Amino acid sequence: MHDGRTTLTQFIIEEQRRVKGASGDFSALLQDIATACKSISHAISRGCLGADSEDPQIYLERAAADAIVKSNVWTGRLAGMASENEKDFIAIPDKYPRGKYLLVFDPLNGSGNIDINFLTGTIFSVLRAPPGKDEATAADFLQPGSQQVAAGFVLYGASTRLVLTTGNGVNGFMLDREIGEFILTHRKMVIPDNAATFAINASNERFWEPPVRRYVEECLAGSTGPRGRDFGMRWVASLIAEAYRVLNRGGVFLYPVDAKTRDQGGRLGLLYEANPIAFIMEQAGGGAITGRSRVLDVTPSELHQRAPFIFGSKSEVDLIHRYHQDYVEGRDHDSYDLPLFGTRSLFRHE
Repeated sequence: MHDGRTTLTQFIIEEQRRVKGASGDFSALLQDIATACKSISHAISRGCLGADSEDPQIYLERAAADAIVKSNVWTGRLAGMASENEKDFIAIPDKYPRGKYLLVFDPLNGSGNIDINFLTGTIFSVLRAPPGKDEATAADFLQPGSQQVAAGFVLYGASTRLVLTTGNGVNGFMLDREIGEFILTHRKMVIPDNAATFAINASNERFWEPPVRRYVEECLAGSTGPRGRDFGMRWVASLIAEAYRVLNRGGVFLYPVDAKTRDQGGRLGLLYEANPIAFIMEQAGGGAITGRSRVLDVTPSELHQRAPFIFGSKSEVDLIHRYHQDYVEGRDHDSYDLPLFGTRSLFRHE
């Protein structure tokens, strides 16, 4: 504890003490991930100064991935790792002991924003490795998100923020660069359920399915429409920034399946993006769906499976889920007979 403030180290130790018979491996793993993210934060803060003549985005993506692997590969706490940036899973070399956990991560989410000095982040998920195996396989990672034992993300911006859940609520930390520690700043985060904000890429409007169009049109109709209140629209093209905003201010984020992404299953990575964020959202009292089902109930069929992703305040997510059910079961036709859902686009009448 520093000046009465709780550090991540202290927080993790206190959580470990609540678990009878805990070995400490899980707590140490979380510390290893945090250490890697401190290194990534430093590299991000230097930007192109650290890249020399190399493309800053490529350099920082590789540096982020290397930091996570190097902090975890030798410790004996992992049976394997899987990265958004690698086609195959990352095996633990024979010279190192193997542990009982699997680490899944997106080393630098939003790296396309580096050239405009916008928010990027690291997303991670911890799973249990199947017991009694000497070697991990790709199939070991194909667990539904409900099997996660921890998930979190680190947001690199004006300050470095860590959001973490171990299945007992969500807590937020800020990196104090003077002492090199993450400090607990947001205890037991809860998503506000009355926010009137939605985030969606409006340029894809022509590809949306009817339930998504129905929801957005109702929001845009504002206080004179069926929702009876005015909504604001946000879109910053950064999943991790949107997730942090929703955690603090509520609202909903939509990257639904549409005509452009249907063949590939969706836009976002199920293992590396959707599952950890969905776990965090549910632990903070929110919801996370593919549209038609709960994200955490989906069993992956391959490491880089894509999925549609809608998350945020539970009441809004539940409403969007109901609209998808109405559509699938043919109960929404009356809604689309209304003038609001005729040939109206988002920004003009045609």
